[in-house]
Amino acid sequence: MKEEIKQNGRTVLSGTDGFSIPMFFNNLCGKNFSGTEYQEYIRNIALGEMGFKLGEIALYRDGKQVGIGTIPEL
Repeated sequence: MKEEIKQNGRTVLSGTDGFSIPMFFNNLCGKNFSGTEYQEYIRNIALGEMGFKLGEIALYRDGKQVGIGTIPEL
């Protein structure tokens, strides 16, 4: 099973282990942590290293959208 996180129609992250991509998606949407830790994660990891931008993201599993979220302005 292929999972992807897309932004603006472009795949930014993908994987097939069934765990990592949903975890990253939840991290990006603020479901796994919040506050200062979340803000630092967004600034340094999501925007700085992973190549995401602020705005809407979508989680896909085998080509079908299964989730939608937002990377908010900090």
